[in-house]
Amino acid sequence: MTATDPALTALSQGWCALSLLHGRIEAHIERALQAGHDLSVREYSLLDVLSRQHDGDGGHLQMKQVADAVVLSQSATTRLVTRLEDRGLLERYLCPTDRRGIYTNVTAAGLKLLDEARPPMRPPCARPSTKPPPILTWLRWSGSSRHSRRRCPREPPCIGCGHDRS
Repeated sequence: MTATDPALTALSQGWCALSLLHGRIEAHIERALQAGHDLSVREYSLLDVLSRQHDGDGGHLQMKQVADAVVLSQSATTRLVTRLEDRGLLERYLCPTDRRGIYTNVTAAGLKLLDEARPPMRPPCARPSTKPPPILTWLRWSGSSRHSRRRCPREPPCIGCGHDRS
């Protein structure tokens, strides 16, 4: 593959589009959570992951597993846990079988807040719509600089497929 290879260009455009779309969706969800529940997406994700723990074998997560699940470093996860613990949404306790291990549970207040926050999480991603979101409209019209203002002739329009758009 060369730098001007249409497949490489399409792949690059696809990754850029995916990254942009992810960022916009996350920003939309972040605004909804902040406005309605004073939670960030990361805080919501942490509460959600920890709320799924159970008392069965392997049911409690160590901090490294929690960090992996919320896609943060261990130190960032620890700071996040501390912030939510200070708000009374989480509590830490020593592992009963290994005194070196520290586990974290969601408190009743944390479960209540999580329950209240869940409905706004569904509509942005699951809401049926007759017209495509603005980001998809933009993606359909974007492409390489030489074709950036021409609409893809295919129906439905493709995103960065590399075919001749002229």
